[in-house]
Amino acid sequence: MLDVLERESAARGVRLGAGQIAQFGAYLDLLTDWQSRLNLVGSADPDTVVRRHFIESLALGAALREREILRPDSRVLDVGAGAGFPGVPIKIAWPSVDLTLIEATAKKAAFLEALVDALGLDRTTVLTGRAETLAHDRALRGSFDLVLARAVAPLPALVELALPFARVGGRLVSPKGSRADDEVQAAGAALSAIGGRTIVLPFDVPGPPQRLVVVAKLRETPAEYPRRPGLPAKSPLGGK
Repeated sequence: MLDVLERESAARGVRLGAGQIAQFGAYLDLLTDWQSRLNLVGSADPDTVVRRHFIESLALGAALREREILRPDSRVLDVGAGAGFPGVPIKIAWPSVDLTLIEATAKKAAFLEALVDALGLDRTTVLTGRAETLAHDRALRGSFDLVLARAVAPLPALVELALPFARVGGRLVSPKGSRADDEVQAAGAALSAIGGRTIVLPFDVPGPPQRLVVVAKLRETPAEYPRRPGLPAKSPLGGK
């Protein structure tokens, strides 16, 4: 399956060296091992992991590099990192980025720590906690060039959870499906309150069509956001 990864990545302009391919092989092995005792992904079938997770993550990175949203020196945050997608594949492909992974579930965070160690990833930090709490940490708030969030929450809640981590001028990026425009419309109040503006871009991935929602951070986020844990998802800004 790693030959498929190499071929599909190259088709998107991402040339992986032998060492990087080996890292993806180690990633797949560790994920398969941990999946037997911890539900990290819906399916740990190698074909599914390579196509649904590795290739999609690299396609995301390639799209952001093409638009110069992801740069070699970017400080990147992956919110709700789970099994490490998309942050870790992006780190493997572009090793000079500075990566922070946030995961609220302690057992998943333990997997991420083991993964970072097994792959020998430098300038990579794993934090355990909820975004609503960590976004008020002065060391994290307003600090990142790029915030990634894959399958975390609908956009009205996600803007409140994740955009406070971005610096002014930074970006929040989330892959979305066919309802991307509806989510952007529903997020109007959250964007106004948190200080963002969106564009929706096409996104070339295997499988069902996706689009990239890119939120630009226009100004500092008011100190009261995000609200207490659970509230952004339960009662999104502007929700009825």
